[in-house]
Amino acid sequence: MTRTPEHLIESTVSLLNEVRDHAPLVQCVTNAVVTNFTANVLLALGAAPAMVDIPGEAGPFAGIASGVLINLGTPTSGQREAMREAALAATNDGTPWVLDPVAIGALPVRTALAAELKTARPTIVRGNASEIIAFDGAGAGGRGVDATDGVEDAVDAARRIAGVTGGVVAVSGPVDVVTDGDHEARLGNGDVLLTRVTGGGCALGAVMAAFAGVTTDRFAATVAAVTVYNVAAEVATARAVGPGSFAVAFLDALAGLDADTVRARAVIS
Repeated sequence: MTRTPEHLIESTVSLLNEVRDHAPLVQCVTNAVVTNFTANVLLALGAAPAMVDIPGEAGPFAGIASGVLINLGTPTSGQREAMREAALAATNDGTPWVLDPVAIGALPVRTALAAELKTARPTIVRGNASEIIAFDGAGAGGRGVDATDGVEDAVDAARRIAGVTGGVVAVSGPVDVVTDGDHEARLGNGDVLLTRVTGGGCALGAVMAAFAGVTTDRFAATVAAVTVYNVAAEVATARAVGPGSFAVAFLDALAGLDADTVRARAVIS
């Protein structure tokens, strides 16, 4: 399958149109800090959010959803059970699901849960470099949600994880790396203001689930999600004067993003 930068840019444009045409239903089992922002990001993109995260509902809903996000940011006991339900159901029903192993490595409860969820073979794993290294079992994690490792330091770990899960791994940083173990892409878009807004990283996992919900090409879906998200951030930065106005401008940029802007701005190698 062709994986040239030019092909990936065109597939990004095509998949953005697919998301807007089909409004994939994204189940978010995510953390309490970012729920509202994540829902608004999905709506701005053209997807449909569903915050179904309680035991007894999370599993059945995963079979209905187009894609599922599981984010370990605030894993209460009830939510942990809902995550197990959703992951197992998604895997059994063939629903693509994204795992964001937030702050694993240093914190024992979420680290053990991430290892458990890994056996359910997430479709996409998304995290910063320290989280990806810890998910591979080779590191102690970062400083809370902040990475203390460089993106390139995590590439080998990402490849190993992809080999175990059979899925795609995205390492977030100044230049993002996406790999399925056989193919890799480096994505150079984005802006530091994304790190100054609560949910700026976590909502990306939901966007990945939306894109994965409209195609069986999970690698292209992940590249498209990161590219669209980060190009929108660049557009928003030009309109913003700080983090507060950026958050609003980012939603507007996602909603208004067009093919010409993606083609003109996308940095993929």
